[in-house]
Parts: sequence; structure tokens; C-alpha cells
Amino acid sequence: MPRKVKLILNPMADMGRAWKTANDLRPIAQEFKGELSWSGTVYPTHAIELAKQAAEEGCDMVIAIGGDGTVHEVMNGLMQVPENKRPIMGIVPIGSGNDFAYSMGTPKPAQALANALKGENIQPVDIGLMTDEHGRKEYFDNTLGIGFDAIVTIRSHKLPIVKGFLMYLTAVIQTIILNHDPAKVQIETEDKKWESNVLMTVLCNGPREGGGFMLSPDSKNNDGKMEFLTVNNASRAMMFRLVPEFMRGTHRRFKEVQMGEFNTFSLTSDRPLYIHADGEIFTSFGSNLRNVNFEILPQALKVVKG
Repeated sequence: MPRKVKLILNPMADMGRAWKTANDLRPIAQEFKGELSWSGTVYPTHAIELAKQAAEEGCDMVIAIGGDGTVHEVMNGLMQVPENKRPIMGIVPIGSGNDFAYSMGTPKPAQALANALKGENIQPVDIGLMTDEHGRKEYFDNTLGIGFDAIVTIRSHKLPIVKGFLMYLTAVIQTIILNHDPAKVQIETEDKKWESNVLMTVLCNGPREGGGFMLSPDSKNNDGKMEFLTVNNASRAMMFRLVPEFMRGTHRRFKEVQMGEFNTFSLTSDRPLYIHADGEIFTSFGSNLRNVNFEILPQALKVVKG
């Protein structure tokens, strides 16, 4: 059982209903026998700072209460801490997609918090590290998307009326219609190098993104490797054809879809790269970034499972 725990709450998660969820969780938190404190985020990237501060204050567990974005920030804060001082991460999923929580088998919020505070089922997970051409670094725990996938994320953030999987599906349809713009890219892994006209590139540490798109059904976040997926030379009609296949995880049979494993991965494009990391926008419209490199950090973070 952890001794000192920090709960980091994103009050805007679940369309602003996170405060009510947090209030419902208070009885469980009050049963904890160790030292426990709460912090709420008040601006983007705040959870990164709070998680790093919690580690520096001697917390041995930091629990992210929110969606994939909150988990992403907490993880990025913990990854800035030396491994021998890095707290365990717990997850209480109350966001739109909760895809990393899905990969960890995390139950609904109340049971998730109770499980985390017991600290009995801990799993080391792999973490991805992106470094761009300017030396800027970003960690990711579930998926990272370039091109079409990132534009879907950008559009989904502008859809306040719908939520969850419907929000991402609406953004997918908008992007197929409005942003069908393949890029000529050079890709290199530790095994091979190739060029292609690519509409979408996704690096997968877990099987699912967008609350229901099974992009890499066989991906496991503790096997020491990641999977890549590219969609090449696909027409708008083919992209519409692929949407239900991505939902079912049956897309690998199409010639436009290429998949493989990697330990290192680099990509250079003839046009600006739009990138999301775990659903958080890394570069958006107006960026001129054209080169990124990736590596996997095996078993870099301990996370509560189930």
C-alpha cells in the first residue's frame, strides 16, 4: 500500500462534471490510512508541474483523475523524475476516451480509486519518447498520431456539444471531407527505410484510441515494442470504407494500410506535420515542423493495473 498519495484532478474533465465525480470519490479517499492530498489543475500543462512536484515532495503514488489528457500530463511530469524516485501512477478515468485506462483494464471511477489506493496490482509499462527537429521532447503512453489522425483530434476539441466516441467519429467525418491531404514522407525504423504518400501515421503503445477505434488490436504496453500504422494513397471513398474497419480492428487486410513493429522510428515530411500525443495537440495549423524521431523506453513507468 502506498504511504503518501497525491490526487490530481482535472475539474474540466467529463464536460465539467468532474467536480461531482470527485465529491462522490471522497468517502473512498477518506478511508486511506496514509497521507493523501488533492490538487486541481487550473491551466493546460498544470498537471505536469503538479505530478513532478508531488514526486519531489516524496509521494510514492500520483493518481490522475480525468481523461487521457490528464493521464498524459501526469505521466509527462513523472517521467521528468529520476527513475529511482518516480512514483507509481494510478488512473481514475472520467474523460471522453479513456483509452489508456482501457489498455490497463481500469474499472469505473470508484473502483479504480479503491484499487489504486490498495496498490496491489502494479505493472511496469513502456513509454514512447518523441523528439522533434528543435529538440523538444514529449512522452506518450498510448498513441501518437501524425497527419489525418492529429487533425481529427484538433477538430474533436472544437465539438463541445457531443462527447465520447461520437465526438471523435464526427471529427473523423469532417476530416475526411475537408482535410484529405496526403504528405510525401520518408520513414526509417531500426530495420528499414522507405518513402510513401501517407495520409495518416499512428504509433501505438495500446490497442485503441478515440474511445473506440481499434487501430492496433494486438498492441500491449508492456512488451518492449510498439506498432506503427500508416494509411497510404487512400481516396476519400476508401477512408470512409476504412472507418468501420478501424472500429472493428479489421483494417489490416486492406492494401492501403501498412503495419509493423519498431523500437526506433523517424519521419520526415515534405509539408508541416500536425501531431497529437495521447489526444493532446503537440503541433497544430500554423506549425512548420517537418521531422520527428521516436524511441521506446521499456517498462519506464509503474502503473496500477485493473
